[in-house]
Amino acid sequence: MKAPPFAYARARSLAEVFDLLARHGDGAKLLAGGQSLIATLNMRLSTPQLLIDISRLTELSGIQVRDGTVRIGALTTHAEIDRSAEIRKHLPLLAQAAPHIAHAAIRNVGTFGGSIALADPAAEWPACCVALDAQFMVAGKAGTHRVAAREFFKGLYATALRPDEVLTQIEIEMPGPEYRSAFVELAQRRGDYAIVGIAAVAKCAGGVLSDLRLAFLGVGQMPVLARGAMAAMEGKRAVANAIAAATQALARDLDPGPDLYSSAATKMHLARALTGRALAALAA
Repeated sequence: MKAPPFAYARARSLAEVFDLLARHGDGAKLLAGGQSLIATLNMRLSTPQLLIDISRLTELSGIQVRDGTVRIGALTTHAEIDRSAEIRKHLPLLAQAAPHIAHAAIRNVGTFGGSIALADPAAEWPACCVALDAQFMVAGKAGTHRVAAREFFKGLYATALRPDEVLTQIEIEMPGPEYRSAFVELAQRRGDYAIVGIAAVAKCAGGVLSDLRLAFLGVGQMPVLARGAMAAMEGKRAVANAIAAATQALARDLDPGPDLYSSAATKMHLARALTGRALAALAA
């Protein structure tokens, strides 16, 4: 299919973006990498009156490390994150997740902020941001404010972004050297959307896990923080009985629905298996 008719504007500044959003409201869509938007346009799932191309706003790109915080511009591509030595050093969870995102051609163009703003429940970056307790910088005509990742995602493709706002930057405090991370997902084929995935972060001292975060993708309408499993594992070694207790606690945390390929029971089984793998990897 072909996209429906729409007007196009290439923004030269954020101020111009805000003016266009104010004038067109819900009738406008932002074009960043376009790797999801173009597909929905061609399938006529999106029918905007205006596409606002923000891809040339270089101030929204790049990775900076300063004062114990990693700042990632919303237009930074998946491939740039994958290649970044700073990301591998300071935020290894993102480096572990990046190769799972689609295919190389898409990673070269798709953007970090675009994936987060779309809020696909099977996407890797939203779950990683929840696990890392990221802060999102959101800008509009009235100014800039922060939204915690754990408060940003509201439901299926729904976020705290208002129609006249833009996600500009993601800020993540660097975990200390005693922290470890693991990212595991299962898909039909490498590069396909995940059936189930988990982003895990924990402090590991003497084999004991603490400050554990387990964020799931593909098991709900948005990233799910498995608080019951986290509590069951907190302060324990990743031995068989403790891992078993944590995986059983997932019954209180997750309520996955079926998809075209997997039943709800299959997704729950896979979530438990991946949790065991992630906990073992954190303690290894």
